[in-house]
This record gives sequence, structure tokens and C-alpha cells, in this order.
Amino acid sequence: MPEVRIPLASIKGRGAASSVAHRFAADARATFDDGWGTLDARESGPAAGGLRTTVTPTAVGKAISRNQSPDIHFDYGLNPYRGCEHGCVYCYARPTHSYLNLSPGLDFETRIFAKQDIAAALSRELQAASYVPSQIVIGSATDAYQPAERYWKITRSVIELLARCDHPLAIVTKGSGVERDIDLLAPMARRNLAAVYVTITTLDGTLARALEPRAAAPQRRLRTIRALADAGIPVGVSVAPQIPFINDDMEQVLEAAAQAGASCAFTTVLRLPWELNAVFQEWLELHYPQRAARVMARIRDMRGGRDYDADFSTRMKGQGIWAQLLAQRFAKACARLGLGRERRPLDLGLFRPGALSAQQSLF
Repeated sequence: MPEVRIPLASIKGRGAASSVAHRFAADARATFDDGWGTLDARESGPAAGGLRTTVTPTAVGKAISRNQSPDIHFDYGLNPYRGCEHGCVYCYARPTHSYLNLSPGLDFETRIFAKQDIAAALSRELQAASYVPSQIVIGSATDAYQPAERYWKITRSVIELLARCDHPLAIVTKGSGVERDIDLLAPMARRNLAAVYVTITTLDGTLARALEPRAAAPQRRLRTIRALADAGIPVGVSVAPQIPFINDDMEQVLEAAAQAGASCAFTTVLRLPWELNAVFQEWLELHYPQRAARVMARIRDMRGGRDYDADFSTRMKGQGIWAQLLAQRFAKACARLGLGRERRPLDLGLFRPGALSAQQSLF
């Protein structure tokens, strides 16, 4: 008797629909009906009731990740968490869970690791004689204001440390939780030491719930931009990634963000490194089966006929007619709305590593 494969179904509150095997796995698994009520049980299982998120504290050796990619505008990144409960199906950080022997699919958004001692590690690194100050981007891979931050407050501890020694920082987030830390960020911003960039992929709430199911709603993120701007904190908007025939409201997002107080903007096109390719295509087949082939055809048009091309000169912006069209639309909208296209330069000259030496006992 042949096996009956169980079709995938979207899981409420999750971006991925399965535990896609990571690239180091020796084998892969697929669900099938074993004749013992598997299909019936599935109706009341994870697909219907959701999956529980677990957050595990973990120690870190280094706080700062050094960037040497020529197409990324910052040198230092810092991520208080590994994995991200926001569940953005397009997240380029998903493949990093493979190094933990976990799936870049469901594991990435349900098994979160909190770097509880990252502030102590950061303090040591900032005081090292070899340290050269440069803007630190918080949330460069995974969101520093995902739901776990409400309890762990790791991001806040990092900002407190950087504020103490006058070290510049930038934050990239989809989380409205950044508003909690306005009391720290506003005084830093007055000294040109802080900037925040809020990602808004689309204004379509239905699409956002499927693309990034546990991130703040688009309208809520616009309120966050307004709150930050009103507090005097420089705030920009990221309309990334652009996905052909999926989030086609770039101009509307930019206009709403500008009205809310954003002063600059940036964008990238969708990139699908490693296992993210399988996660995203699985999502496409579940949510947009009629246009899945069309979407992937346009993505390949922007990647020289491949699903992904890691070349530094094109990976963020793509190539070809479709990439040029997106770039032109973005440039014209920014010009019309008065949005800058350069990140705000922050002041590196105020950094005082000596301000940390007497505070080691706190960590």
C-alpha cells in the first residue's frame, strides 16, 4: 500500500509551515498518514492550536559581530537573541539556526536563545585596548524587540551600557517595544548618538499577518515612528524586502512613514540564501499558489536566472529590468517625499571607555 503524504497547512501565528531540514542534517523527514488517525489528530494539533515558543538563556563569548561585507553600511552588529519569534518568512537570518542543529523553519521562530550576559561581554570588548569605535547596529540579524524582550530586557541592558559610555548605536526593528526605551534613546539622540530604523514591509494587514505573523501590525509601526520622531529621535523606514507581486505598495508605505515622521528610507530586494529558499517557496505554495511560479520567475530574473546569487555587487539590489524598475520607483518616491537615502552619521568622538571600568560589578 503506497504512503499517503499529509499536505502542509499554514500554522496560526507562524511564518514557516514545517521544520525544513537544515543543510547539515544527515536525513530529512516527511509526514504521512500511517492509518492510525494521523490526519484526524492533525486537525487538533499544531496547525489548529499553534506551537509554543521556548526561550533558553545562553552564554556568549563575543557580543559584537564584525562585518566585512562591502555592501553593508555598518561595521559592527549586535543581536541580543538567536532566532526570532516574529516569524518573518523572508528573514535572511533563518539559516543561522542550522549551526545549532535546528531547523531554519519552525525551530527558528519557536526556539529562541537569549544572550543574557551579552552586556557583560560588550563591556569587556569596548574596554579592550584594540577596540576602534564604530556605530553598533542592534538587531542587525534578529529583532532586538521580539516578544522575549518584554521579560528578558537584554536589549535595554545593552542600550544602558552604550549610553553610559557615549557610544553611538542604531536600531533596526519591527517591534513597538522600542518605545519603552525612548527614555534612554532620546538623550542619546540629542547628542547625535542614536538612530532607529523601523521596517514596514507592507501596509496590508492581511499580508503582514502571513509574512511576519508575530511582528507589530503595520499601523502600529507607523505609531512607533511617530512616537520616536516626537521624542526627537532620528527615525528612518526600511521597506525591505521587496518581493515581486507580493508587497507592491512601496510608495504608499514610504508616504505613510514620511507623514509619521520618518526622515530617511532604504530598501533591498528579497534574497533567499541556503534553507531560506525552501522556507519561502513553501510559504508561497501555501498562501499564493496561483502566483507562486510567477513570483519565482521574477526573482530569478533579478538573480541571473538563479534563485539566489550571493555576489556582493547585486545581492541587495538584484540585477536586470525588474531590479531597475524597483530602484527607480524607490528613488522617485523618496525624492517626491523628501526622504533621505543615506543613514544618519553618528558621532564617534564622544566615546568614553573609561566610564565602564567602575561598573563591572553591575554585570
